[in-house]
Amino acid sequence: MQLHGEHPASAFAELRDLGLTLVRATSAAAAAGASCGDFGEDLLLLDSPVPGSGESWDWSALGEAPPAGRWMLAGGLAPANVAGAVALARPWGVDVSSGVEVRRGVKSPELIEEFLREVRAAGRG
Repeated sequence: MQLHGEHPASAFAELRDLGLTLVRATSAAAAAGASCGDFGEDLLLLDSPVPGSGESWDWSALGEAPPAGRWMLAGGLAPANVAGAVALARPWGVDVSSGVEVRRGVKSPELIEEFLREVRAAGRG
């Protein structure tokens, strides 16, 4: 279950007994110095300054001081930039939505396959 925004640790504690993977999704700016698990989450997802916008942002700062633990990179990722973003930030995983759409809400199987190829290639690098 993904909680996006500035939810308190108590919100994650209330969900813990449901047996779900808990994801804390927030902007990278709001999570400066964060570690996965600070709020009781299983995964930390760092998004652009405007979460959900599909806008890319400067991932390089994360490479200098990445969060501890399992965290995912999001925000403006697409086949053309995901390998570079992974090389800069070194996340545990990545999250994509609009970067593999041909129009709002319509995913492209070809773009998804291309995105996955780029992620796999970056992981081998």
